[in-house]
Amino acid sequence: MAAPLVLGILVAVTVRAVLYRSSLAGFISERVEVTSPLNAWKRVVEGLALLDLGVSPYSGDVFHETPLIIYLFHFLIEYSELVFMITDVLTAVALYLAVQDFNKVVFKKQKLLMELDRYASDVAELIRTPMEMHYIPLKVALFYLLNPYTVMSCVAKSTCAINNTVIAFFILATIKGSTLLSAIFLALATYQSLYPLTLFAPALLYLLQLQFIPVKLKSKGFWLYTTQYAALYLCSLVVIVCLSFFLLNSWDFILSVYGFILCVPDLTPNIGLFWYFFAEMFEHFNLFFVCVFQINVFFYTIPLAVKLKEHPIFFLFVQLAIISIFKSYPTVGDVALYMAFLPLWSHLYRFLRNIFILSCVLIVCSLLFPVLWHLWIYAGSANSNFYYAITLTFNVGQILLISDYFYAFLRREYYLTHGLYLRRKDGTEAMLVLK
Repeated sequence: MAAPLVLGILVAVTVRAVLYRSSLAGFISERVEVTSPLNAWKRVVEGLALLDLGVSPYSGDVFHETPLIIYLFHFLIEYSELVFMITDVLTAVALYLAVQDFNKVVFKKQKLLMELDRYASDVAELIRTPMEMHYIPLKVALFYLLNPYTVMSCVAKSTCAINNTVIAFFILATIKGSTLLSAIFLALATYQSLYPLTLFAPALLYLLQLQFIPVKLKSKGFWLYTTQYAALYLCSLVVIVCLSFFLLNSWDFILSVYGFILCVPDLTPNIGLFWYFFAEMFEHFNLFFVCVFQINVFFYTIPLAVKLKEHPIFFLFVQLAIISIFKSYPTVGDVALYMAFLPLWSHLYRFLRNIFILSCVLIVCSLLFPVLWHLWIYAGSANSNFYYAITLTFNVGQILLISDYFYAFLRREYYLTHGLYLRRKDGTEAMLVLK
């Protein structure tokens, strides 16, 4: 398996290197679908220029990345292209190793449930085999490396690529069962973009499973481990934030980074849901609707945790998708991360209802983004409504895609327990309807 992965990495690096030297690099780096006011490379360069002049990079309204990012590139600015290519490779390798270990856990769990007769007698065709699962880690890694969304983020030098690397290492540490590393990488991911805070719940549920601790509110072990993991996470976050303060000798970054994410003051168009809505919003309604929009990312965490407490990795996949859809400044790099996990759920394809239509919707929307942008900004034959319409369609497509996977997952789990061929009491064939 190592040889195909190395070959895939070489192809991915070659594609990126060629694009860096082509005329497309400048075009891609200006695309609002690929970069946002939060992670655009030109804003990092501006922040570095201010830092070199002895001025705080947060003194204006240009730079909104974290202090660790600006100090990373303060030393590696000459090798920025190499840094972004390495981060993509590291993300792919981390996902490969994480899925490889997760498949082993899934197979052991499946074997145990079969031995305990927890599965119905007629579900042999739903049981996953080692041969079927063998190539999934490679598919996940290649799905990330060769995804056009990932390639464009790398070529544009969007710092979203670094966020994805941190989240990938967090997922790897969690699946490996390392409580400390999981908490550290989750704290780092939260420090970078705030929204990964919602990944705390699926990570905790998975680690509890590995420790054979039941998820019960009356369980002393549950509360002890939860407190331990939460303490490690909070301590790591405090250390990282304090380190940022010592680097800058100022707390300005708190408002410039996290205040910027939460308050959404910059309404530059992107693939998200915020910009158009708040451009049209009356000022005195702004605070209320900012809270309503922001709560979407966090609102679904508790009901999903209740429903998917036995399946935390699928929960984590859904939560990553929710973050990429409802965050204030999303880019295609965020979409690429959760889409890399789609091969992991290949066993759900038979239960998906609209996968072909939704795939076409997402592809067509991706192609229409630059077309409608050109018609609006350059040709003047369209307006912002056209661009926001395709943005809405793209996000609705993502929501329906995740809903379809969620439906397929629940349906398969039901069939495993109750049998694939359901019958009514009178012996006639029954139809499963999930509500």
